[in-house]
Amino acid sequence: MRHLKRTAKLGRTSTHRNAMLANLVCSLIKHKRVTTTLAKAKAARSVAEKNRHLGQARHDAIAPAGCRASACAWFHGAIDEGRTPEMAAKRDVLRILFEDIAPAFKERNGGYTRIVKMEQRQGDAAQKAILEWVDYTAPAPEAEEAAPGTEAEKPETAAKAPAAKTPEPAKESPAKQAETKALMQAGPR
Repeated sequence: MRHLKRTAKLGRTSTHRNAMLANLVCSLIKHKRVTTTLAKAKAARSVAEKNRHLGQARHDAIAPAGCRASACAWFHGAIDEGRTPEMAAKRDVLRILFEDIAPAFKERNGGYTRIVKMEQRQGDAAQKAILEWVDYTAPAPEAEEAAPGTEAEKPETAAKAPAAKTPEPAKESPAKQAETKALMQAGPR
């Protein structure tokens, strides 16, 4: 009996499962939303929320010294020198986690992710789901102040710029329309 065995096996070995969940959470941090199966979304939710807590601990006054290293451990050693593009990408994920996502959820006490169920996948009928951050709004870029004596461009003037006209699709000639109609009525050959 599997009493008190909470880990979702997902049909994988432990190392494969941990690598898959780390990649899934990396994608969630980068893209703010991922589409996957319901079972994988439920397993990745706890990993994502634990990493969000590590990101928040870094900003608290009583932050543990190794919170960034602990988050790196989830993402398989992204703290290295970054000799490969994969390591550089994982370091970018850590930057997003610590500088963007953790401060955005500073006032929230839990439930940082949402799972939205979708239709079943065609082929194996697996239940699909969307895993996304709750109430996440990207931080607004800081506006640069204009130098003294110069005037900054106002956003209203950019909005008044004429929009580029899109060409309208050409209409078919009456002869072409009649030919198409005749082909439709004739049916398959």
